[in-house]
Amino acid sequence: MEKNVIITIRGLQFVQNDEEVEPVEVVTPGEYYKKNGQHYLLFEESVEGFGETTHNLMKFRKDHLEVRKKGLVNVHMVFEENKKTLSYYQTPYGIMNMGIAATRIQMDEQKDNIDVRVDYALNLNENYVADCTIYMNVKSRDSGNFSLES
Repeated sequence: MEKNVIITIRGLQFVQNDEEVEPVEVVTPGEYYKKNGQHYLLFEESVEGFGETTHNLMKFRKDHLEVRKKGLVNVHMVFEENKKTLSYYQTPYGIMNMGIAATRIQMDEQKDNIDVRVDYALNLNENYVADCTIYMNVKSRDSGNFSLES
């Protein structure tokens, strides 16, 4: 995989009646590297209506995903299969206590493409919110296999 990549992250939430909520999708350029068997992604994220950007660092391997956000939003989320982790999620609107219980982490790595899927239960301020899924795709920018269609 080359250093310059296109990152697609899609999140789904399933509320208590198993009804799927509209997915949130981000497609952004970023930087990729791999060190000691662990994958690293660096990218910037902007939120409409706010001038400040958020710097993102994602570290992942077969059974583990870490997401660090610094800037407009500040959080350090850890997803480990069959473990519950706690974090503080700082937003422009206040701080929330976040609980993450990952039930499945899958990764498929090819030469110029990596797919990651994480299923987890989300709690905010000690209250169950939803069962969620994150789909992430990382492609080399020069792979020629990029499309905005889903």
